[in-house]
Amino acid sequence: MNEILLFDYWRSSASYRVRIALNLKGVAYTAVPTSLLDGDHRQAAYVARNPQGFVPMLSIDGHDLTQSLAIIDYLDAKYPEPKMVSPEPAIRAKTLAQALLIAADIHPINNLRVLRYLQGTMGQDQAAVDDWYRHWIIEGFTALEAMAPADGLFGSDLPNLADVCLVPQMANARRFDAPMEAFPKLVRIDAVLRGIEAFAKAAPDAVKPE
Repeated sequence: MNEILLFDYWRSSASYRVRIALNLKGVAYTAVPTSLLDGDHRQAAYVARNPQGFVPMLSIDGHDLTQSLAIIDYLDAKYPEPKMVSPEPAIRAKTLAQALLIAADIHPINNLRVLRYLQGTMGQDQAAVDDWYRHWIIEGFTALEAMAPADGLFGSDLPNLADVCLVPQMANARRFDAPMEAFPKLVRIDAVLRGIEAFAKAAPDAVKPE
C-alpha cells in the first residue's frame, strides 16, 4: 500500500479540516509541511500536481486530491466510519449547507491571499484587515448560530462535516479576537469537539513544526 501524504500548512484551516477527518477515521498519514509564508505552494513541482497551488493536497491511492471538502468526501467514501455526511437526503443537505456556510462563505474571503491583497494591493492597514476578517466571521456565525442545535453536536452524538468545519473557523475567530458572546451554541459545540482526541491532535499548535 502506498504511503498517504498530506501536504498541509499548520495554520491553514482547510488543512485543519482534513487532519480532523483523517484522525476521526483512524487513517494514518505522513504530513508534508507546505509553508504558505515561504511560498512552498507556489513551487513549480507542487503546482504541477495541484494547479491552484493551495493546501491541503492529499496524495492517496495514486491520486493527488485537492479542496478540503472534496478530500473529505473521498475519505468518507473509502473509509465510511464515522460518516461525515448522512446518506439520508434531507439530513445530508442540511449538513452540507452548514459546512458550506463556513467553507464557501466565510473562509474564502478571509484566507491569506485575500488578506495580503487587501493590505498590499488595496493599501489597507492591519486594523482595517482585522476588521474585515471579524466582519465576515460575525456575519456567517450569526446565521450558523441560528442553525446550531440547542444541545449535542451538529452531528448529534458524533461529529459530522459541519463540526469538522466549525472548529478550525472558531480557532480563526479566536485568533482575530472576534467577539463570541452572541454565539453560545457555537462556543459550546466547539468546546466539546476540542476535547475529542481526533480534534486535539489536529490543532495547529499540535502540528506546528518545531
